[in-house]
Amino acid sequence: MNNYNKLLNNLETLKLLRMRDSIDDYIDLVNNKKKDITEALYELTNLEIEMLKEKRIQHSIQFAGFPYQKTFDDFDFSFQPNLNKEQILDFKNLRFIENKENILFVGSPGVGKTHLATAIGLENAKNNHSTYFINCNDLIEALKKAHSHNRLDDKLKTLSKYKLLIIDEVGYLPIDTEAANMLFQLINKRYEKNSTIITTNKPFSRWGELFGDNMIANAILDRLLHHSHVISITGKSYRTKDILVDSTDSGD
Repeated sequence: MNNYNKLLNNLETLKLLRMRDSIDDYIDLVNNKKKDITEALYELTNLEIEMLKEKRIQHSIQFAGFPYQKTFDDFDFSFQPNLNKEQILDFKNLRFIENKENILFVGSPGVGKTHLATAIGLENAKNNHSTYFINCNDLIEALKKAHSHNRLDDKLKTLSKYKLLIIDEVGYLPIDTEAANMLFQLINKRYEKNSTIITTNKPFSRWGELFGDNMIANAILDRLLHHSHVISITGKSYRTKDILVDSTDSGD
């Protein structure tokens, strides 16, 4: 076996697959004196570094548990004209993460709260920041399970460390006192340390009713709303968009 084939085998064994795929092109460039060997090796190793970055990003996105991968580009701002588009797009810069601020999306079902929360979360994950997305009811079940196994402190510690925690659909089901207390502990641990995004269909004035305890509701809101951006979405549901179009077209 000649040295060229040995080199290909070594690159494959070391899983330097982008270098392996590009080695012929760079050998030609060096032979034709279009690049020197140092420049060629630098660019080849850069290809591998870029692939590692891409893999880390994909791992972060997969680990985050997003319900889907929707971006800002997928969001139809024309359907929600009351939104401040510039304010929403500014979240892509992740300044709120650096400032340890929260974002609360409030609005009826179907107006795009989860879409926007996911889009922001994707940007965070792509920047290699730890991100975790979870439905509120699933979060409560996870906390209760941890409590039953005497591991609540460990679970709260883990959840408190994410640079961004997205809690989706707060308010779709009632929250009992035990769950409310555990949610308060989580929000309190994250307070002024890391950012949290909340999506909810309940106005804050009804959170006492949601949690069955005004004191706990106020304590949670106090920590969420301090250093926060509250985005109220008052438009129509995207789920009825096609129905509305059909009705308009039919003349009804």
